[in-house]
Amino acid sequence: MTANLKAVLFDFGGVFTDSPFHAFSAYAEKIGATDAQVTEIVFGGYGSDGDHPWHRVERGEISLESARDSILALGQAQGLNVDIWEVFMAMSANGGGLRQELVDYVRRIRSSGLATGIITNNVVEFRDHWRAMLPVDELFDFVVDSSEVGMRKPNPAIFAKALEIGGLAPEQVLFLDDFEGNVLAASALNIHSILVDGDGAKTVADLDAILGLG
Repeated sequence: MTANLKAVLFDFGGVFTDSPFHAFSAYAEKIGATDAQVTEIVFGGYGSDGDHPWHRVERGEISLESARDSILALGQAQGLNVDIWEVFMAMSANGGGLRQELVDYVRRIRSSGLATGIITNNVVEFRDHWRAMLPVDELFDFVVDSSEVGMRKPNPAIFAKALEIGGLAPEQVLFLDDFEGNVLAASALNIHSILVDGDGAKTVADLDAILGLG
């Protein structure tokens, strides 16, 4: 694989940061719901790309405030008061910090001559916050933000957009994401993919097993 590899593309949340989703348990218990109920109400079927308010806000079609109102209504229809402001506060408090070892390894990737990029499902209102967490312009050749391009993972179109921006063929790319549905979608396009399922040290080890940068 490495002989043909020209770029490594990363998801952001859950890759450069610890996954915050375990915070759902405490929040769900607080409002008398299950983790699955809260996840479905807030994010819809995250492995799909439909008309759920969260899918729409990540595509930049509606504001975060509008999504909040719609999600409140979805919860109330099930007898639950699910406020995304409270959800995000819980996620932020429990999500952990930046995985510095991965940031350092990205610098080594760039020094090796490979291109780097981000493909992120994100929200316009979060843009300044997440970009302030790491030196985006230093680390990455390009960023594909769902809220800016109007498409989101796992839609194949967002991967095609990244390939177009980078001037890359699928087999020239290695992609990392912590959500299995996104990894499967990329793999279906013949993009080499890694499912991130551990901490920063494990992610670096998984990457280096392929790249061999030492």
